Amino acid sequence: MDLWNFCLKKICDEPKILFDSDDFINLKAPLLELLLKRDDLNVDEIEIWENLLKWCFAQQNVKNDPTKWSKEDIIKIEKELYRFIHLIQFYDIKPTDFFYRVYCYKNILPQDLIHDLLEYHIVPNMKPKANLSPRKSNLSFELNSTLIESNHIPLFASWIDRKESSHYNKRSSPYDFKLLYRSSQDGINTESFHKNCDGKGATIWIAKIKDSSQLIGGYNPLDWSGSYIWKTTEKSFIFNFTNGKDISTAKLSYVSKTERAVFCGIEYGPTTGNLRCHNNDWKYSNYGDGDRYPRIGIQDNFTVEDYEVFQVIKI
Repeated sequence: MDLWNFCLKKICDEPKILFDSDDFINLKAPLLELLLKRDDLNVDEIEIWENLLKWCFAQQNVKNDPTKWSKEDIIKIEKELYRFIHLIQFYDIKPTDFFYRVYCYKNILPQDLIHDLLEYHIVPNMKPKANLSPRKSNLSFELNSTLIESNHIPLFASWIDRKESSHYNKRSSPYDFKLLYRSSQDGINTESFHKNCDGKGATIWIAKIKDSSQLIGGYNPLDWSGSYIWKTTEKSFIFNFTNGKDISTAKLSYVSKTERAVFCGIEYGPTTGNLRCHNNDWKYSNYGDGDRYPRIGIQDNFTVEDYEVFQVIKI
């Protein structure tokens, strides 16, 4: 039993070892069911769903093309899926993934489930109808933020490592994000910013634009200490979420003029290329040498309602 639990835990920690194996489609249904019941399965729910489909299609020798299924194909797949549907946490799947990677299979899913999921994604403030407990995240910290949520973390981690945006998921981020400073609680002045953030190494900052849902921010892989100096790096970036609650609205911009990547000075808050905070006066400035980061839709003048700075710690 100990060996069995060890093997199952290993699969949960690295499920792609199993999912990407040619032998996955030969897994017996009771074993697959046991795996999907685990709350420590370390992969995004959309990938669990797609691998379940792959397994079901293989059992019934049906191609993954809903437009070509006969009524008989639909009935066969429905029967194969039936025992697993309640184990998929559909409410944890992002709206975009739901639309393009789940809803297209609506003919093999219970119609009341499809109705409830559509209602959840379309109607504001609608609560999930299911009572499933979310799968555990292996984030080794509790995210302390009033601006971002846990699904922002794998996105930031992927950007830091110059990977595709979906490279990491919420259970596999290689970084901790420790809150150093929140302007609304620590004092919205540059002295407080430097007191809390100087000498802490790599940081990521996020600011909420007043009277909007927009979030902007940047990554400084160095630190914020310095007396009115520009710092050079190839690893910094800025970002813009037109809707901070929806990570699919993100735009990313890596530094193009590395010698003007980050500016440090006591009168300056987080200043990254053209994106400037001088004595809490925020703007996107053209200094005469053009854009130091490619433009991503951040307006020239704006007011920041609140901003947070996190220390980025490699796990």
